[in-house]
Amino acid sequence: MSDYKSDLVRTLVERGYHFQSTDLVNLDTAALGESLVGYIGFDATGSSLHVGSLVQIMMLRRMQQAGIKPIILMGGGTTKIGDPSGKDKTRSMLTSEQIDANKTSILTAFAKLLTIGDGPTDAVVVDNDEWLSEFGYLEFLRLYGPHFTINRMMTFESVKMRLEREQPLTFLEFNYMLLQAVDFLELNRRYNCTLQLGGGDQWGNIINGVELCRRVDRKEVHAFTTPLITTASGAKMGKTAEGAVWLNSDMLSAYDYWQFWRNTEDADVGKFLRLFTDLPMDDIAKLESLEGAQINEAKIRLANETTTLLHGAKAAKEAEATATATFAQGGAGASLPTITVDGLETAEPLLISLFVETGLAASNGEMKRHIKAGAAKVNGQQITDPRAVATAIMIEGGAIKLSIGKKKHALVRAG
Repeated sequence: MSDYKSDLVRTLVERGYHFQSTDLVNLDTAALGESLVGYIGFDATGSSLHVGSLVQIMMLRRMQQAGIKPIILMGGGTTKIGDPSGKDKTRSMLTSEQIDANKTSILTAFAKLLTIGDGPTDAVVVDNDEWLSEFGYLEFLRLYGPHFTINRMMTFESVKMRLEREQPLTFLEFNYMLLQAVDFLELNRRYNCTLQLGGGDQWGNIINGVELCRRVDRKEVHAFTTPLITTASGAKMGKTAEGAVWLNSDMLSAYDYWQFWRNTEDADVGKFLRLFTDLPMDDIAKLESLEGAQINEAKIRLANETTTLLHGAKAAKEAEATATATFAQGGAGASLPTITVDGLETAEPLLISLFVETGLAASNGEMKRHIKAGAAKVNGQQITDPRAVATAIMIEGGAIKLSIGKKKHALVRAG
């Protein structure tokens, strides 16, 4: 048990969210009061966040659970620039319409995990375009340029990494850290926000904001970052061989989301239960102590808890039932990704095109590689010919079951 007195800091430390912070003791004291407000920023570079961002959303959830008001800062302004942190290439420029559409889409996941509203601890959504778009260039330089030195900016990892790899870093991107620092200052002025949280790769950017608040307004504020979340094998959280694990259900089904967590490595079960579920610590300790085949019980619990939070209890139960029917009983669960093909009995489409259409493969070329590797199956039987077609004899119970390896399945139903 930690010595921290506030629910927020104790929870963040015990559950493994803490990596770096400005002063945990002072933050612990502030979290005992009634006025602490904290924020995390999210740029709208795509229509969905992926699991790699889930740890940040869960920290906002921990704040709300501790009775502290969280701010979801949408980067309508900073998305126009692009954060160079952890990137080798300049981001693609998006139009204002694309950014607005992405913001709306991204927020659907937040609404599942947070209470957004007008209550004292309800999360509020703020867009930094409100203030960043109002600055004139010379005004911005005169107000904030004197507080940043090129010498210091060159020491930040986001800059050093790009230069060391001899990748171009545009002046546009070089300004990103100034904009993020101004965000903290503006949120402090408008909402009395005194805490910024983020990933470890954001430490330099966040510290810039802390220093700017102190220099310009003489306000003491707090910074808190999480470690880079990786799997036990060293892979970056949120990415798989098949692609990103998206949070929005229109980009990744609840079943595939459930499967992602079910396939967690044994050594990661306890860590992921602490970070990504609301289970009590005592329950987690019991689950992560399971060994051998019993560890699968903990993985199923992890998959059910995480899927329930994002997609609801009904979707989690359906995903588990589908997995049981598909793997344990050799059947074809109802929640598997499914397409319907009119006239399937007589049309005889190429099987590789059906694999692509169901999303099991990204292209015909990828599908041919799966076939060559012996990973492609139809109704549990391996296929070896990329020119093979679907025939009426393959239809069992009104559908053809397609599989890649042991874990990816889909159904093609006859229309």
